[in-house]
Amino acid sequence: MSESPVQMKRVELLSDNWGTLKKYTYDFMKRDGTLERHTREVYDRGNGAVVLPYDPVRGTVLLTRQFRLPAHVTGHDPMLIEACAGLLDDNDAETTARKETEEELGYRLRDIERVFDVFMSPGSVSERLVFFIAVYDASDRVSAGGGHEDEGEDIEVLEMTLDDALSRVDRHEIADAKTVMLLQHLRLKGLA
Repeated sequence: MSESPVQMKRVELLSDNWGTLKKYTYDFMKRDGTLERHTREVYDRGNGAVVLPYDPVRGTVLLTRQFRLPAHVTGHDPMLIEACAGLLDDNDAETTARKETEEELGYRLRDIERVFDVFMSPGSVSERLVFFIAVYDASDRVSAGGGHEDEGEDIEVLEMTLDDALSRVDRHEIADAKTVMLLQHLRLKGLA
């Protein structure tokens, strides 16, 4: 195994609230052999899982709509339409995807398929998301969904056709990267 091109020099904790924000100072060996000093901040809020349930018979998908502060502070409509997602906490990715689907959407998933495991914003955020798709039908509904009120969640459950969802992407009504990726995955694979 080759030697790491990174030599860590200093790590400073800048914030430890909802997640941690650290400032890293390190030396980086470039491909041409020169050494450069860099300083970067990395936000760590934990890893997560995201799932897009789809009904291949009716061509529908289940999505959520909820308030997102970062969208609001940048001047975007803060009520984002998204695939169901959550932080792993102490669970594995599949357990999290199943739990979040039941809490947020009100559906208990049977079969679930892992499709991606990716960094969402590797320039500044350490979070990795595990992406899933899952077949659902009306018989899988176990509650109204909506999330946990005691966790401050106020989630609207949306069911729409895949075509409608992709049209909303084109109209910039769906602007969440993980959701766009999963919708495109369904289309590319011809699943719904």
